[in-house]
Amino acid sequence: MPPAPRYVAQPWLKSPLRTPVGEIQLAGLLRNVQGIDPATMRVLRHFTLVLMVEGRGYYRDEQGVAEELRPGDVVMVFPGMAHAYGPLSGSEWTQIYFVFDGPQFALWRERELLNPRRPIWRLGLPDYWHQRLREVVKGEPLLGVAAPLRALGRFLQVLSEMTATDMENARQSGGDAWLEKSLRLLGEPGTAGWPSPQTVARQVGLNYENFRKRFVQLTGESPGRYQRRRRIDLACAAIYHGELSLKHIADELGFCDVFHFSKAFTQTMRMRPSEYRKRVHGAAPMDRETNDR
Repeated sequence: MPPAPRYVAQPWLKSPLRTPVGEIQLAGLLRNVQGIDPATMRVLRHFTLVLMVEGRGYYRDEQGVAEELRPGDVVMVFPGMAHAYGPLSGSEWTQIYFVFDGPQFALWRERELLNPRRPIWRLGLPDYWHQRLREVVKGEPLLGVAAPLRALGRFLQVLSEMTATDMENARQSGGDAWLEKSLRLLGEPGTAGWPSPQTVARQVGLNYENFRKRFVQLTGESPGRYQRRRRIDLACAAIYHGELSLKHIADELGFCDVFHFSKAFTQTMRMRPSEYRKRVHGAAPMDRETNDR
């Protein structure tokens, strides 16, 4: 009987990197770590990113997700979610891990950039991502006031690139023609105004429930939320670049009146349109301010 693969642990941090917006608590490389039994799933208190570098493995969680893992896959473990992962029988296994938490990552989860419904990211290029993660905590002393903040910034950059790569790969593997058309239709008004998500679903040949589910899986947000965000993005650009009144902008973007425009803008931007205009241009003339009441 061949000997069991040798266990290797290479910690990359001697102590946590703490900043006001988030912290990296642990990071390193593990080789041939024992897997978690799916019959007795584990629950963690913090976010954990696991990059598969070598070997093949499995992932299971309390939502019923069951996936096979291969090099270049990332497992994103969420606080409080029961899960299990590990090597398949007879397979050697090398992983990179980062344990992290804090308000920045809570915001990412709230905005569904970190989405518990998508715990597996299919990235490919394991050696590339191995090197990118290694650079997060390598290259300068990690003591002092500024070093932890720089390291967190590097980690957020890598996390952003991983998220974008997974989205792109998911679109390509699933056939993205319908999605690109949907984004275009939802993101611009037509001759009859802004189409509803249900109308767009019919135009791309899908029933609405299937359309909405696939849209969320590939973009991280619902069709309606994407369209609302797109309309507000156009409103921000109009406020920043132009001299149009808020009433004119509301009419151009298909809102029934300034009140509903202001309400939608505030829900998205966390400030009223007049407040946004003051921030980007300074105080506005009084006759235009009254339209935002």
